Amino acid sequence: MNADIIFKYFPDLNPKQKEQFNQLYELYSIWNAQINVISRKEIDLLYERHILHSLGISKVIQFKPGTKILDVGTGGGFPGIPLAIMFPESHFHLVDSIGKKIKVVDEVSKGVGLTNLTSQHERAEKVDDKFDFVVSRAVTEFPVFYSWLKGKFTGKSFNDKPNGILYLKGGDLQEEFGRFYNKCEFFELKNFFREEFFETKKVVYFQWK
Repeated sequence: MNADIIFKYFPDLNPKQKEQFNQLYELYSIWNAQINVISRKEIDLLYERHILHSLGISKVIQFKPGTKILDVGTGGGFPGIPLAIMFPESHFHLVDSIGKKIKVVDEVSKGVGLTNLTSQHERAEKVDDKFDFVVSRAVTEFPVFYSWLKGKFTGKSFNDKPNGILYLKGGDLQEEFGRFYNKCEFFELKNFFREEFFETKKVVYFQWK
């Protein structure tokens, strides 16, 4: 299993990034057998449904050097690890309330040699730091997620989008997002990736004010 699907959509990766993406399948196969972070039947779909899905965020924004990003409820490292490979000059802090998932994050990160990623076994509300962006992959309903993030954002924006939330989510979101719906931008991943999996998947951007 190699990362050809990643290289198809991201042809400008450097040799180090290509090698790091290629290493992910073996590393996740080894660690997922010990600590289940991806359903067993989906491990062969790792590149499409987990890594490429995570990289959907990079089709919406290119993080500038020095950007600090918090990945909330990272699970086994998604979207944080693929994004950390994609943006080696930005810093990613991955948190999850389940310690064994952070163990997988640490081992995979070490395995591919990431130096721009830290991790923490903690609930998001208790993380004591400030970030430019928060990313996540559908950990809970958006109003609940929003409530976890008060006090987590830096005051100054320097990326092409103002500081805020980048949230990977699928399906019809109007009811779930409620009062937030009209304040969000929705980016359809089917406009970037042709695979059927992405037909209903979106990146949601919410500017934090």
